[in-house]
Amino acid sequence: MKPETLSFFDKVYEVARLIPYGRVTSYGAIAKYLGAVRSARMVGYAMNGSGGKDVPAHRVVNRKGLLTGKHHFDGTNLMQQLLESEGIKVVDNQIQDFEVVFWDPSVEL
Repeated sequence: MKPETLSFFDKVYEVARLIPYGRVTSYGAIAKYLGAVRSARMVGYAMNGSGGKDVPAHRVVNRKGLLTGKHHFDGTNLMQQLLESEGIKVVDNQIQDFEVVFWDPSVEL
């Protein structure tokens, strides 16, 4: 598909697929990158519907590094387990050293 024909959700998925292994970003950072600064919640909705689309949704968290979308994953702690398998430390649903593992698409793309 041409970029101009992609839906907002598809654009979100394209950005999410670029998040490097062992890094995370926020809903707001993706929204800002896409030119929709006030659409962080829509990015969250896109992540909720990303199942089966080969999107690393576990790498997208809220602006404070909290695993706010974890209840959308199968299993009790799947989001945390996926992040930890990539070397990201999570304590009480909070990513540790968030500023170190944070990936900003506006800066790094």
